[in-house]
Amino acid sequence: MSNVASAGGVREFPAVVPLGYRTSGPAPTGTRIVLLRHGEARCNVDGVVGGHSGCRGLTERGRRQAERLGSHLADWLAPGALYCSALPRARETADALPLEQWGLVPQVSHDWCELEPGEADGLTWDQVEARYGSAGLEDPSAPFSPGGESRREFFARVREALLSTSARHPGDVVVVACHGGVIEQAVALALGFDESARLLLRTEHCSWTELDVAAGEIRLLSYNERVRVPTAD
Repeated sequence: MSNVASAGGVREFPAVVPLGYRTSGPAPTGTRIVLLRHGEARCNVDGVVGGHSGCRGLTERGRRQAERLGSHLADWLAPGALYCSALPRARETADALPLEQWGLVPQVSHDWCELEPGEADGLTWDQVEARYGSAGLEDPSAPFSPGGESRREFFARVREALLSTSARHPGDVVVVACHGGVIEQAVALALGFDESARLLLRTEHCSWTELDVAAGEIRLLSYNERVRVPTAD
């Protein structure tokens, strides 16, 4: 028991607040997965769908963001594994991390790619709307465009990526360079939403989101953390 002074003398409170009464959850015990959104990409600036054809890597601003992120992470993070999406913007972001200090090489995996767009890959967003409408947004089982992934498939892919990564690296810290859509699905999973949810999160470039994944459970530790700088980039 711990003693706390009060106007009427000393009162005793239990040293550990029962779980149901806490405002914070238990300490992380599983695999700590740190999801990094890539830096500003050329497809973001050009307004095109950035799949395997449409992604042309980072802008100069995006490279500066990634370098700044890498310098910041080097001061406090020591991961045991590093993964990245197969898309150029994520791979270039991973390359800006302190790889030599960590002694790691990014393991490239499609599991961490953005939603597969199908035929819409490389089109402008105006062209996407004109050709395909909004069926892929309204129906979670409909593909984004012909040959693409549905939100239901994307949700399941991200869930499996998180769980399988936790199983491969139990109790370790894992960094993943990925995408805003991947982070949105991960947050939805942690908060108990299903594949029909559209959270409309504002996940900033080169922000990081932390998860605790253990025994099939996914818990959100932080979201959209960023290196704060005085300038716009």
